[in-house]
Amino acid sequence: MPAPDASGASPPASRSAFHWQGLDRHGRAQSGVLAASDAALARALLRRQGIRVARIRAADGAAAGRRPGAAQGPFPGSTRGHIPEKQVVLFTRQLATMLQAGLPLLQALDIAIRGAGATPMAALLQAIRNDVSQGESLHAALGRHPRHFDTLSCNLVRAAAEAGMLDTMLERIAGYREKSLALKGKVRSALAYPCAVMLVAVVVTLVIMLWVVPAFEQMFRNFGAELPLLTRSVMQVSRLLAQWWPWLLAAIGMLGAAGLHAWRRWPGMRAAAQRASLRLPVFGPLLRKAAIARWSRTFGTLFGAGIALVDALETVAGAAGNVVYADASLAIRDAVRNGASLHAAMEQTGVFPDLTVQMAAVGEEAGALDAMLGKIADLNEREVDDAVAALTSLMEPIIMAVLGILIGGLVVAMYLPIFRMGSVV
Repeated sequence: MPAPDASGASPPASRSAFHWQGLDRHGRAQSGVLAASDAALARALLRRQGIRVARIRAADGAAAGRRPGAAQGPFPGSTRGHIPEKQVVLFTRQLATMLQAGLPLLQALDIAIRGAGATPMAALLQAIRNDVSQGESLHAALGRHPRHFDTLSCNLVRAAAEAGMLDTMLERIAGYREKSLALKGKVRSALAYPCAVMLVAVVVTLVIMLWVVPAFEQMFRNFGAELPLLTRSVMQVSRLLAQWWPWLLAAIGMLGAAGLHAWRRWPGMRAAAQRASLRLPVFGPLLRKAAIARWSRTFGTLFGAGIALVDALETVAGAAGNVVYADASLAIRDAVRNGASLHAAMEQTGVFPDLTVQMAAVGEEAGALDAMLGKIADLNEREVDDAVAALTSLMEPIIMAVLGILIGGLVVAMYLPIFRMGSVV
């Protein structure tokens, strides 16, 4: 796309060139160079042409509108150190409260910085405050830190700032992220419990195989009688583990590192794993309900913020958390763009339950789609709660049975020769 220039004439000497990237009215990615006196004017000129600016930088490589001495990093003003998501959510809630109380944005950021103390969160807030004080919009300042503020939050902040309802939207974002964080915790707890118990079982089994079984083997050498098959098999496995355990541990570590690298580098692998996760016999329904709850909550938050239906569906696709529902969002977007109703497009994807589709249809016909999407999310979150409770109750006896068979089998294998000797005597 050619570089837009409002006047069409050669830029005056007082103007600077700005590289920009964004989306046009049809959602297509565009980029170019714009001559303007500062970054704010460049954004205004692009907005008049229907461009939604995602990134703008001065032509000399420095961030647009930044003064010398500002923090630098992978993103201008980026910070180092781990910042828990709970702290980011708490900041969003606090900022909404202070803005509702009538405090100016910069003063509210100063108060949040002092409250954060000497932590990575304070450095993050300071970087945001510097950007805002130098003329950046709040959503652009937040967008420089994508690890902590995703595209969804930045888009909502941008829409709210344009509509003059930033405080209300920040409170809605905080509520959305709190519920999303709680949902993640429930799913993780459901998956973590059996994994933790099985890890303990593996450690106990290795201790028995590497230290207890060799002691019994040394004792059985003086028996002079043939050992039972089960005992001989356990002892053979113990000798193999004792001989090869360093190589086995190294192989497991290499496979884990290779799998993690492939997960990060190969989107196709992530997509295949996410599709397969929804078909798991026990955890699949739980993950599907969680994905629908996240999709509905995100979609309802966007639509309630006044974002157009097509644009909201496109944003939901990037924040769905599962490739199945990301693809479904894009399919729904295309169908709605071609004149289909939302609930009919949802039904055609085949990934939404009938109840979800019918509730969306009622909300669409009543003109309360955002409220109905929130109820869909609440319903699925309650079902996730029930599924987690039922899964925990179901897994406990299964895990105990597996542990009993595994550990009990090893104990029986070691004591079986002693029992036979007692019967002979």
